[in-house]
Amino acid sequence: MSSEASSSADDRRLMWRPSPERVATTNLVRFAEQVGAHLGHEATEVIESDSIAPLHEWSIREPSEFWSELWDFCDVRASQPATEVVDDPTRMPGARWFSGSRLNFAENLLADRHVAERRPQAIVAWNEDGPTTSVTWADLRVQVAHFAAGLQRAGVAPGDRVAGFLPNIPEAVIAMLATSSLGAMWSSSSPDFGVDGVLDRFSQIEPKVLVCARGAMWNGSWMGSLERVRAISERLPSLGAVVVADYGGKAGSGDLVGIPHAIPWNEFASPSDQPTPDFAQLPFDHPLYVLYSSGTTGIPKCIVHGQGGTLIQHLKEHVLHCDLRPGDTLFYYTTCGWMMWNWMVSALASGVSIVLYDGSPFQATPTRMWDVVDAEHVHVFGTSAKYLALAEKEGLCPRETHDLSSLRTILSTGSPLLPQSFDWVYGRVKADVHLASIAGGTDLVACLVGGNPTAPVYRGEIQAPALGMSVEVWDSEAVELPPGQQGELVCTRAFPSVPVRFWNDPDDMRFRAAYFEHTARPAWRHGDWIERTAHGGFVIHGRSDATLNPGGVRIGTAEIYRQVERLDEIVESVAVGQQWDGDERIVLFVVLRAGVELDDELRARIRSEIKLNSSPRHIPKVMLAVPAIPRTISGKISEIAVRRAIHGLPVENADALANPESLAHFQDLVELQG
Repeated sequence: MSSEASSSADDRRLMWRPSPERVATTNLVRFAEQVGAHLGHEATEVIESDSIAPLHEWSIREPSEFWSELWDFCDVRASQPATEVVDDPTRMPGARWFSGSRLNFAENLLADRHVAERRPQAIVAWNEDGPTTSVTWADLRVQVAHFAAGLQRAGVAPGDRVAGFLPNIPEAVIAMLATSSLGAMWSSSSPDFGVDGVLDRFSQIEPKVLVCARGAMWNGSWMGSLERVRAISERLPSLGAVVVADYGGKAGSGDLVGIPHAIPWNEFASPSDQPTPDFAQLPFDHPLYVLYSSGTTGIPKCIVHGQGGTLIQHLKEHVLHCDLRPGDTLFYYTTCGWMMWNWMVSALASGVSIVLYDGSPFQATPTRMWDVVDAEHVHVFGTSAKYLALAEKEGLCPRETHDLSSLRTILSTGSPLLPQSFDWVYGRVKADVHLASIAGGTDLVACLVGGNPTAPVYRGEIQAPALGMSVEVWDSEAVELPPGQQGELVCTRAFPSVPVRFWNDPDDMRFRAAYFEHTARPAWRHGDWIERTAHGGFVIHGRSDATLNPGGVRIGTAEIYRQVERLDEIVESVAVGQQWDGDERIVLFVVLRAGVELDDELRARIRSEIKLNSSPRHIPKVMLAVPAIPRTISGKISEIAVRRAIHGLPVENADALANPESLAHFQDLVELQG
């Protein structure tokens, strides 16, 4: 293709370019100017209007300089400074960051400056019925102090775990901040999970306190939570208190009788003699969160994230990549069971107000998300790629029904953002908006690739690698691939939010096996299949492992098997994701006992079992019976082989199967055709 033809194609794919005036006022340019002033560089040497590449290359080449400059630029609060930024950035894993520093995650999110400057509310909460409550910066500090005092009375100390089984409401944020202020660890799950799904997670970490609500909202109805809370708490002997927020009382869930150690929120967090939090000063890598893997090969892995790495990664992404500023409002549609909840809450550290939402994004009115954007004057709105695709199919045209004058940026993650969704956003939502497709994951509680507010947006592309992240695309021999070729997404140098460890993994064997033992040379292997573009951006083509990902929600197959195979009629099962209508749908194959048919009644029982004990998101869209399932010689079900077979792709590892003839049962199935 000639350069003229290539330029013409780029012009057609160009969706948005920020004005010079907008670029000049971004935090990214201000940061580059600080770097220039401190290190003797000119701003033009580390940033260009159409590329983040010079700044990114410097951030990888000089990690101590980059992360130190970022620490200062974002005004990280610490009682003791670091004696060394990073000891060896080539050590993967094992690099130590900001050695000697002492700080507190919650203190940075509740900094005095936000209260002193009298910014708007710190938190605004909505559900399907509309706005429910708000919390000012000053009141947030007081409520955190009161809840922290309750935790201390319950015996919570640094290193203990506090678990949340909560909808996305202010109490979740308050409890998390109180937990981290003491140096304890917070872990949360959303109320659409069943009892077994919650226990698969919380039973491993043995929380001392469980925080919940009476109910949650979904599709116009209140769903009671207390029966599940009762079942959960009865099977968590580590609990000393079950704190129940009043939210969801309309679910008619009754009183707290029969729930071990139950106590109403207002009683647990009663006013104390300490009106402001006492922030424990802790090492940079002190544990903050326990998040969970998808559970593909068993119960979910418990991923422990440190306070400092989480804080500085989120500050970087909020301030530099999303261009959030003090006084802005961020609304990310998420639940407490998705890492984007943790990511969103960290925006408080930048003086940003956050909007919480409980319920369906389409209930009450199909335009509910855009109603919130207008009503709360949202500057940055985040959601899943699946939501944007559904909004398009609903025929929404927010530019004609809403003002959206405050909206600067739309963030999308969870699954690759389809090219037609770019068209819809710029054609039907807003022409002058920064659409940033971002990607990372629970594993690093951060992004590997994402937005650049100073650069153009091209149709179907993620704009850039995240600063400080040495992102490459590798083939199977660990050779970096050029633009246009697909391969594994890897990160070749250490970064601050590499997990501290896995829970109950004393020798780090499972931790190393999860990320660092899949490549021919040391690197973090993320599990995404990706290509770099000619613009320096990226296109993600899906997961390179067997994790299910319908609608951007990561689901482990083992979570489905544990429910399905409870039924006497089913011998074994395999679940895979099928690319379908721009997304992924779950297809379940079952091997039945002799004389059993997969009829409508059995399908209904399967759906009910999965919904009750996992979540509605785990329910397969298609269920089919097969006589046998491919297994490896070691006896493991080969999900990847099944997935490739249903997509008509060659099964590259057929020689490793004990029964390769079984693949024929998954090929050319009429039920899976469009």
